[in-house]
Amino acid sequence: MKMKLAEIASAIEAQNEIEQWKDIEVTSVSFDSRHLEQGALFIPLQGAHDGHQYVETAFDNGAAASLWASDHDLTDHNHPVLVVADPLKALQQLGKYYLHKINPIVVAVTGSNGKTTTKDMIASILSTQLNVTKTYANFNNEIGVPVTLLNMEANTEVVVVEMGMDRFGQLDFLSKLVSPDIAVITMIGEAHIEFFGSRDRIADAKMEITNGLKEDGLLVYNGDEPLLNERAAKITQQTYRFGRQLTDDLYATSVTDTARSIKFKVNGWPDEEFTIPMVGEYNVNNALAAMAVGKRLHISPSHMKAALADVELTENRAEWFTSKNGAQILSDVYNSNPTAAKQVLKTITQLPVNGRRIAVLGDMLELGDAAPRLHASLASQINPDKIQAVYLVGTAITHLRDQLLQDGYPAAAIHYYPADQLDQLSADLNTVLTADDMVLLKASHGIHLEKVLAAIKKQ
Repeated sequence: MKMKLAEIASAIEAQNEIEQWKDIEVTSVSFDSRHLEQGALFIPLQGAHDGHQYVETAFDNGAAASLWASDHDLTDHNHPVLVVADPLKALQQLGKYYLHKINPIVVAVTGSNGKTTTKDMIASILSTQLNVTKTYANFNNEIGVPVTLLNMEANTEVVVVEMGMDRFGQLDFLSKLVSPDIAVITMIGEAHIEFFGSRDRIADAKMEITNGLKEDGLLVYNGDEPLLNERAAKITQQTYRFGRQLTDDLYATSVTDTARSIKFKVNGWPDEEFTIPMVGEYNVNNALAAMAVGKRLHISPSHMKAALADVELTENRAEWFTSKNGAQILSDVYNSNPTAAKQVLKTITQLPVNGRRIAVLGDMLELGDAAPRLHASLASQINPDKIQAVYLVGTAITHLRDQLLQDGYPAAAIHYYPADQLDQLSADLNTVLTADDMVLLKASHGIHLEKVLAAIKKQ
């Protein structure tokens, strides 16, 4: 972004006079006073701490200007500040203003699993022929979405916006904020079931992404999910289904797993074979969703093929590493839910290994009253003949331990650790892993298995 402070003040209806600062140029926004670029607009948000405490630090670190909430006494008259009723709402208002100014095609992506991977695939495909901005990392909420919009360069032709949700109304707000041309729903799982109570209600919440969808827009969704088919039939916009069924508009006709990649063909271009550099057959659906968006925006099959083969994925999503002992590590430590955990457990049992397969599993959060049942359900994917040891971390994961014991899984192969014993877990893994082994790390981010990864991987 690049805007004069006068333009920003007008866009967010600043309450104070800024004549002496009107020509200051702002080139980015930030809500972290420690990490901002020279020329940034600092947004003092109210969280665990009041962001106004850090406005001075922001200016010391190069901020060009800052917002300031009108219910806070303004004691500093020496720095350029814009007084607004609510800095968060002003950020959102500015994001919407800038979006309309740049006027790119908007692709919005949500789903219980796969939305970040799908976002990355969409951006990779579209970038072959268009100027694309995509959501950085997991900036997918009421703060992250407007920051994504404000990070667009002036020549952006498409912005790919990831949208997360943990309550009703969240996707409604975000969808109306960005008014997508294309909305994508990857799937409906059990993520956040604590807040919604059932998959039906999760589907209702996910469909909120269509509330801001343009009248001539397109909904791309998983056609193998009856809950989405029922709801998609009720919207007036065009729909396009991807999946594994012949009734879908775009479906895989063949899938071949290799040790580090997946090859597949689709009905749309039967002579082309596509490759994605990741494991797990479930990732084919993410690729199909991205290809559906590419098809809508007239990206050629050859460009899609090249983009998928070289897609750059957001950190901590199903990455391969080597341990200090030479073992293969499949790290998927950013998030976890029952659907995703079962998928990746199934995947590692299908990968060739000379030694043992070892699963390191942590709590899956936000499952509410269903947590005991859903953690225990992972046992169906853990066969001692295929996964020879499990290391379990957390509180709710004890229900998986109990189920494994009940199912006859060898007690000596089950290792349990409270969430505050990651150092011990890391030390034990470094002791037992060999170069012939394969280890999976999978848990919700709140368990912080990334610390275990850092301790066991080859630096």
